[in-house]
Amino acid sequence: MHDENLNTINKVIVLFIFDKMDMPITDSTIVELATSRNRWLSYLDCKITLGQLVDNGFLYQTNQENTLYYNITPNGRMCVSHFYNKIPQSLQHNIADFIKENRMSLRRNQEYFRHYFKNPDGTYTVTLKIIDPVQTTLEIKINVANQNAAKQAYERWEEKAATMFFWIHEQLVDS
Repeated sequence: MHDENLNTINKVIVLFIFDKMDMPITDSTIVELATSRNRWLSYLDCKITLGQLVDNGFLYQTNQENTLYYNITPNGRMCVSHFYNKIPQSLQHNIADFIKENRMSLRRNQEYFRHYFKNPDGTYTVTLKIIDPVQTTLEIKINVANQNAAKQAYERWEEKAATMFFWIHEQLVDS
């Protein structure tokens, strides 16, 4: 009986996280958030709980750009609204406060994709994307002369992505 009660609490904790995040999140984001960064759940409990919540219709999955996203269903929201009181109040506050403080950076980490690789001719290709769970909003590929330039674009993307999107959109679509 103790294991069943703990399993129920784990499910409500995960649903509570999704309810507070209020956006689709990747498997790696939820696992990092709930396990390594905060230790609200163990890694194994988190992975098992995600699968159970999908199987039971409380979370759903979408695949975008070969990345699996999870989001809460209306039944999941109803469940968490009825059972959030099973989560200790101090943990509720801890989760809510952490998400409030980190939501935007967590969102940027999974929406702003960046990657670079060396080409056969010695130049580098930098791929920069803004991805939402439904589609790629913006994709830019830039060929640069060296690894330093590739690293610079890679490192600046998170900070500059939104500005670049709005500038490009304004120049090409809104003019």
